[in-house]
Amino acid sequence: MNTAPQTATPVILDGASLTVEEVAHVAYGAPGEPGVLLSDEARELTISVRRYVEEHWLTPDAPPMYGINTGLGRLMDVRVPVEDLDRFQRLIVSAHSAGIGEPLREHEVRALLLLRVNALAKGMSGIRIECLDRLLAMLNRGVHPVIPWQGSVGASGDLAPLAHLVSAMIGHEKAEAWFDGARLPAREALRAAGLEPEFGLAPKDVLAMINGSTVSLASAVLSLHAADRLAKTADIAHSLTLEAVRGERAAYDDRIQAARNAESQRESAENTRRLIEGSTRTTEDARRVQLPDENRPGGEYKPRVQDAYSLRCAPQVHGAARDALRFARELLTREANAATDNPLIFPDGQGGYDVISGGNFHGEPIAYAADLISIAASELGAISERRSFRLTDPNLSYGLPLNLVGGQLGLNTGFSIVHCSASAIASENKLLSMPSVIDSIPGKANQEDHVSMSTYAARKARQVIANVEAILGVEFILATQGIDLSGDHLTGFRLGEGAAAAYRRIRQVIPRTYEDVYQSEWMYAAQELVASGAVPAAVEETIGALR
Repeated sequence: MNTAPQTATPVILDGASLTVEEVAHVAYGAPGEPGVLLSDEARELTISVRRYVEEHWLTPDAPPMYGINTGLGRLMDVRVPVEDLDRFQRLIVSAHSAGIGEPLREHEVRALLLLRVNALAKGMSGIRIECLDRLLAMLNRGVHPVIPWQGSVGASGDLAPLAHLVSAMIGHEKAEAWFDGARLPAREALRAAGLEPEFGLAPKDVLAMINGSTVSLASAVLSLHAADRLAKTADIAHSLTLEAVRGERAAYDDRIQAARNAESQRESAENTRRLIEGSTRTTEDARRVQLPDENRPGGEYKPRVQDAYSLRCAPQVHGAARDALRFARELLTREANAATDNPLIFPDGQGGYDVISGGNFHGEPIAYAADLISIAASELGAISERRSFRLTDPNLSYGLPLNLVGGQLGLNTGFSIVHCSASAIASENKLLSMPSVIDSIPGKANQEDHVSMSTYAARKARQVIANVEAILGVEFILATQGIDLSGDHLTGFRLGEGAAAAYRRIRQVIPRTYEDVYQSEWMYAAQELVASGAVPAAVEETIGALR
């Protein structure tokens, strides 16, 4: 379970300044911790624009305006009579509540509520202020709509899943919501939270709430938040493997990194240097010690010179992943503060407003970002799996026991199957990281003839993140085992201060062993340890913030 630090300071939504960290802060917080409020300026603007919509555009003689007084999609040329506009809103909800599959997790729903209100807070949607207040009340009181994942292609926004959000918001008899850990009919959940079980809709309300690829955005933002932590965790796992195999340090010299003109690579290498600072295991003196399973032709020690790529090139690989994640952050931060429904309403410079149809709902930027998150995280996992593989082979680990068996070989199998699980997951990530954004399938009578597949891109990113958490957890298990098994032969040699802090935190959850154990239990525990961010926190408490 991912966590975010909590404070009593409320998050103020103004449609312009929401950050990735604030989204995670609210998503993983308990209802009302922190509270989420609408800025006074956003409230006043929303009310002002809505007043204009009601006075000028909800009349029989108003010109046709998409979704305000016309049908949707290919029905855009069909006029909806004024007297039917209120009923039209509820019919839109029913027609679009066409999702299926497993539901979003509650923290994803919390992020979704937050992001959708922030988009509406820009005052370009013509929605009633009562709708924003209703969504915020649900968020702050912990009413989380049950929203099926599947059913959106990320084109006219995440129409189907967002319609399920609205169906719960209005207390539709078919809708469900979580409240206080229970999955309930939406009306019951709303009533239990002290809210009116039903909520009326007015013209333009529904279209404003279901346009925009905000389900894709919410999941992608949370995956990015987790991936940023994985980048630090990967540096820590790498440093522990260096300690286990008595790796050489020259590859992390800052002069090498500076020559590449890649700041993210420099950051990763700096983290490694700081993690192994003070280590005497990653020295020539430690490498001169011959471990019992170490094969030295002729028994002669030869300086190592340089390590294999999974060790030596970790800053290059980890750094490139960081670069991809930074671009994804740029895209998602921009999207988190964008008006993404259709049509949008703008001042006309003469005291009135223009309504303009466009395509800001298209999820293309989010799809790119989600695909980049998957690719970057997958590569962090791929190189970690290769380091774990090295740890199980004495010829590649410089003498660590075969399969990291700590007791009688043969009687004990060791960690070969643990590594095999990591390799299976890394291989799975290869397919999951194939870009979704390059796919498209036309829909809605060919009105939507190019779509982004942002929703699937975000769903895949979520799975890749969980997979990499498992892979890094395996490296934690194997690296600490390797450190322990060589410890008796390296008496007097110590870990770097940062690596030692990581080792101690891991050993609080994964005890040392010299006999085979029920491995899956440890693997789940290690995955949870990675997901929680506890190891970077322990390291930073000891040596200060990592980059």
